Amino acid sequence: MQNVLQYLPQLLGAAFKYTIPIAVISFVIGIVIALITALIRISNKRGVMLVVKAIFRFYVWIFRTTPLLVQLFIVYFGLPYLKIAGIAPDGIKLVPFTAGILTFSLNTGAYCSETIRAAIIAIPKGQWEAASTLGMTRRQALQRIILPQALRTSVPPLANSFISLVKDTSLAASITIIELFEVSQQIAAANFQPLLMYSLVALIYAVFCTVLTFIQGYLEKITSRYTIA
Repeated sequence: MQNVLQYLPQLLGAAFKYTIPIAVISFVIGIVIALITALIRISNKRGVMLVVKAIFRFYVWIFRTTPLLVQLFIVYFGLPYLKIAGIAPDGIKLVPFTAGILTFSLNTGAYCSETIRAAIIAIPKGQWEAASTLGMTRRQALQRIILPQALRTSVPPLANSFISLVKDTSLAASITIIELFEVSQQIAAANFQPLLMYSLVALIYAVFCTVLTFIQGYLEKITSRYTIA
């Protein structure tokens, strides 16, 4: 018990300094990316928009079909070798924290965009038609009628994505970010108690995710009040 109390401040310090900020910042940016991606992919415009839609479709495909760890390695270890004349002649070099935020944000955006897109598509076409009858443009109907309903029904899966992201931040240790898991590895290497340290880290993640699960349930109760049966 004394060993646990001895190392707990270090682990929690790393969690609140890196793990939680990385998860929160990445999720917020990821949601913005997801919303933009979903709206572009459901657009019915032609011409240049078809090319844009193809680019975003490729973005979603590549991030959903490759491991997150590989993505982190490409961004942090690979981009420095991508030399672009006039823009980045010495390669694109990012500090670990920035590389982590960028990768987690893009990964989250790809997955959450499908959640939001599916929620928008699930809205009955009759609501689009009713909005058109009232004289609303497609954009007005989307802003005032469709998106509020879609985002409300997206709360459970998006909350699940955030909880998964909190756990996935442990991969940030692979690009030298001194977050919760990396600190536990350093301590385990020094005290030769890997079972204790990794079990303690697992417990901390479990507590964080349990709290988030309760918050998710609360948000679902609030949003369900406005759901039409």
